[in-house]
This record gives sequence, structure tokens and C-alpha cells, in this order.
Amino acid sequence: MRKLTKKYVNDLSYQIIGAAIKVHKALGSGLLEKVYQACMEQELHQRQLNVKCQQSVPIIYEGIKTDALLRFDLLVDDCIIIELKAVEKLNPIFEAQIMSYMHFLQVPKGIIINFCCRNIFKEGQKTFVNEIFRDLPDE
Repeated sequence: MRKLTKKYVNDLSYQIIGAAIKVHKALGSGLLEKVYQACMEQELHQRQLNVKCQQSVPIIYEGIKTDALLRFDLLVDDCIIIELKAVEKLNPIFEAQIMSYMHFLQVPKGIIINFCCRNIFKEGQKTFVNEIFRDLPDE
């Protein structure tokens, strides 16, 4: 069993962004999000990472689970949520969305990856951390 540390989560982020770069180089821009999602899932599995796709985000309100229909794109090793986009410009609502997913799923990190760009590393990804990440041990 892995120990959840800042180093582990950061190393995992590096692998995820590397996978996105590889998928983007192979496919380019202009495809639907579901195409990128299928390829990202495959690439992450090839890297022997535990990946969950399109599962419900449990919303608990006043102690009761609601039937909200929120679904995340990818969850890697139960600690990094990935929201995939294929849009010309990221909307601030996407940031609120991933922060909400991180809160409800209790994961330390989230990454928005936008495949509608020239360079994933420079402009196609944005990483978010929350208090869970800040409270993790360094190693």
C-alpha cells in the first residue's frame, strides 16, 4: 500500500501530465473530450496506475446523500481528480467544478487538462491543491 505524501502526489501529477502530453502529441487538437478521455485512460493504465472513469461524485447534504448527477472524468490512485476539456478557452466555472470534486471526493489534488492548445505543459493544464494536500507529509 502506498503512503500518501506530497512527493507521491507530485510524482503522480508528473506522470499524468506526461501521459496528457503523449496523447496530445499523438492526436493533436480538435477532437471530442470523450476521445481524449479514452486515450488518457489507456495511457494511464499502461503506466500501471489505478484509474476510475465517469463515476458519480457523492454529494452529501445535511448528512443525506443526494441524487445529484455529477460525474468526474478520471480519478487516479484515489488521490488526483482529472477534468478533461477540449475548448478554446477555459471558463472559470471549470475551476469551481474541479475544486468541488476535490472537496466532495476528499482528494488532495486536481488537474484540468485542455487538449485544445498547442502545448499541454505550457498552456494546456492547470493544477489545483487543497488543504488535504497542504496537510500531507513531505515524504
